Amino acid sequence: MNLAGYIDHTLLKAQAVAKDVDRLCKEAEHHKFAAVCVNPVYVERAVHKLKRSDVKVATVVGFPLGASCTITKIRQTTEAIQQGADEIDMVMSIGQFLDGDMKYTARDIREVILAAGHVPVKVIIETCYLSPRQISAVAKLACDEGAAFVKTSTGFGTRGASVEDVRLIKEAVGDRCRIKASGGIKTNDEAMAMIEAGAARIGTSSGVQIVEGKA
Repeated sequence: MNLAGYIDHTLLKAQAVAKDVDRLCKEAEHHKFAAVCVNPVYVERAVHKLKRSDVKVATVVGFPLGASCTITKIRQTTEAIQQGADEIDMVMSIGQFLDGDMKYTARDIREVILAAGHVPVKVIIETCYLSPRQISAVAKLACDEGAAFVKTSTGFGTRGASVEDVRLIKEAVGDRCRIKASGGIKTNDEAMAMIEAGAARIGTSSGVQIVEGKA
């Protein structure tokens, strides 16, 4: 298995600086990762660094809380795409979903997907705050609205991805959209378990250690 091709090499720390992004991109190009995932302020830099490679540039929208107004998420999305982003990882409106406002939750997701056009959107549902039943429900909703991926976690919640999360999402959406497991995945064994459960992407800041067999 080409494990590197599953990995979104991720750097979303607040204290990340330009040289960190440059190193991220160099590592991603060397290992042929699927993508790098960076904060919006570094999209242009990552696009420039990776312009001669096949590594995609992903960025985050409404991150990490999902509590931005939909219009703000739309503006973030369109600006990121204008700057060259290949993929958008958006955080759903978690509070509205927990309040039972399915119309708001669906509209928030749908409007970002419409704004993204041909660019794939990964909808982050932040599984740590949801019951198994809620995970299944919102995974179906995101898929119904056109998400390319349902993504488990931001990595900034109370926990990251679990194999059970991935299984629940897979059972809910089948092959209608893909799954990105993200948050707390640090070893080769953990990454492989997520893939075996149904994940098509692995979001991790430990990609190099994973593919080099050092974690």
